[in-house]
Amino acid sequence: MPDSDEVARLLLIGDIVGRPGRRIVSECLPRLRDEWKLDGVIANAENSAAGSGITEKIYNDLKSAGVDMMSLGDHAWKRKENLIVLDQHEDCIRPYNYPSAAIGAGSYIVEFAPGLKVAYIIVLGRVFMDSVDCPYAAVDRWLESVDEDVKIKIVEFHGEATSEKQAAGWHLDGRVSAVVGTHTHVQTADARVLPGGTGYISDMGMTGPYDGVIGRNATPVLHKLLTSMHASFTVAEDNAHICGVLLEVEKQTGKCISIRPVDVSDSDEGQFCHDFYTA
Repeated sequence: MPDSDEVARLLLIGDIVGRPGRRIVSECLPRLRDEWKLDGVIANAENSAAGSGITEKIYNDLKSAGVDMMSLGDHAWKRKENLIVLDQHEDCIRPYNYPSAAIGAGSYIVEFAPGLKVAYIIVLGRVFMDSVDCPYAAVDRWLESVDEDVKIKIVEFHGEATSEKQAAGWHLDGRVSAVVGTHTHVQTADARVLPGGTGYISDMGMTGPYDGVIGRNATPVLHKLLTSMHASFTVAEDNAHICGVLLEVEKQTGKCISIRPVDVSDSDEGQFCHDFYTA
């Protein structure tokens, strides 16, 4: 393990979905913070309230479990309680490239320890998403506003298209510590450190129930797909995982030295196979 005086260890958690996602975070995160010697934890919490949005109670529960800050994506306006959380808690952010008049902020600088500051931003993609400002230009503007003493900068790209996210990785390589994707609820197998020292993954995956379809019960989803009739999509319950990435970043330079996918399941039966055949 690298010297903790020189390297920050940060856990980034992918979309927390419903009660199962909240439960596994509450049960496992305190232990993981200790065992993995984490300096900080950041989570996407936009699906934490019954699959869409967040509430004040859930915000407080996640903070008590050890989450230091949170982000909301395209569901930022789906629940009226979201607006209260965004208005009252600056460490819960919404996409930066929404109009500036929108409630909440799109970035936040969290100080995990004296001298250890991390600037974090979330932007929304434009492929099959809301009509928003250019995410690449938005991050460029944001970088110009971040003080020079903040070396660690992380970009969360909340979008549908892997191509759009990969383009962001190359656009920002060497200028930020990491570019991490969220929204699809499926962890991708492309975690790597890009040549300029930026950690990258197309999607960190979902923190929630995997015995379903991206966190929802399979039966109503299949009904909708097979009949085109309306169905109420409810959150699934079983096989909960914490998915995300563990970053190791040089404190003095902000360069990422490792990015490793995280998959913690609540039972041995629910574990995924992460073995690769290589030649």
